[in-house]
Amino acid sequence: MTTIETLNQIFCLVFDDDTLKINPDMTANDIDGWDSLSHVNLITTIEAKFNLRFTQKELLKQKNVGDLIADIDRKLAA
Repeated sequence: MTTIETLNQIFCLVFDDDTLKINPDMTANDIDGWDSLSHVNLITTIEAKFNLRFTQKELLKQKNVGDLIADIDRKLAA
């Protein structure tokens, strides 16, 4: 399974929407219910699923789902 496929499953779970289809250009403004609390839930779920940790600096630099995917792939390759 690719990173975006796994990530899509996580988004569906966190936002309780099985019809959700993420793409690299998506931001919090594109998803109903993506607020500060759901963002924390999203990041902790991603960290647990991929067995990695984001730094505060990495999180602040992420502007869209594509940035999130790139950071995940970079960490998994390291």
